[in-house]
Amino acid sequence: MARKRDSRQTPIVPPGNVAGRALMTVIGIMTFLASLTLGAVTLVSDTASVWESQISREITAQVRPDDGLDMAAALETVRQIALATPGIAGVEVMDDAATGRLLSPWLGEGLDLEDLPVPRLVLIAIDENAPPDFAALRNRLVAAVPQASLDDHRAWVSRLVTMANATVLVGVAILALVMIATILTVVFATRGAMTGNRHIIEVLHFVGARAGFIANEFQGHFLRLGLAGAMVGGSLAVLVFLMMGLWTRSNQATPEADQISALFGSFAIGWTGYVGVAILVATVGGLTALTSRLTVKRQLAAIDMISPVEG
Repeated sequence: MARKRDSRQTPIVPPGNVAGRALMTVIGIMTFLASLTLGAVTLVSDTASVWESQISREITAQVRPDDGLDMAAALETVRQIALATPGIAGVEVMDDAATGRLLSPWLGEGLDLEDLPVPRLVLIAIDENAPPDFAALRNRLVAAVPQASLDDHRAWVSRLVTMANATVLVGVAILALVMIATILTVVFATRGAMTGNRHIIEVLHFVGARAGFIANEFQGHFLRLGLAGAMVGGSLAVLVFLMMGLWTRSNQATPEADQISALFGSFAIGWTGYVGVAILVATVGGLTALTSRLTVKRQLAAIDMISPVEG
């Protein structure tokens, strides 16, 4: 019995030429940089929103040490006054371990807070829908404990939010520049790869292949190259953010991780960041395919001007 002939068609465009691999590498690098920038902008924007919401969710009471002051009793007094105030959702006195961890980057480990004039903090959660009268609460605290003060964080959080918003604008500008650079790189790299395949275009054209068929073949080939490179670059960028988030979560008890978490949260870019990276990958792949199609059309038009071919 005779063996059946293999009916699979050989691709017209060589799948593994040097120009194609170089193009895929360039696309991967540029997509990686663009995805990192997009993720950073998303991260800073989300963090700014968290900071802004914290204004309406938490305030801090501080008790300064003084001669003859019973710190434990003073903290309890502050806690009771805060709990008795309408609009307060909860009160938590920061214990010695948490205070020591907060100060360890500057004063080192193993602090004995009893021997240091360190102010103690009371974290007060407030009802966002019915916030308390901050001025009245401040007056009651100072009257009961003269060493106490109330900080609603509005001044410094407002400055941080302003700084974060400015950073987002700078990040968006950088993202725009990276995207422009990516587009130009993809265009020129695709054209360079197409130049290496010019002889294939000419042969196909001279033997009578239609322009649409040739353009479709090259468009499909470069679409696969563009998507492969963009997916590698985007995946590496997502992996970077996932690893940073994993490191932050696994080192939550360290001062470094606490400070990073305070600034950037858990390093999770959220679903908007992942969707943005996916859109970026699809855009780069489509741009590569479109550039190859336009380049083929232009080369065929140039060939026809030199030596017109029927069909």
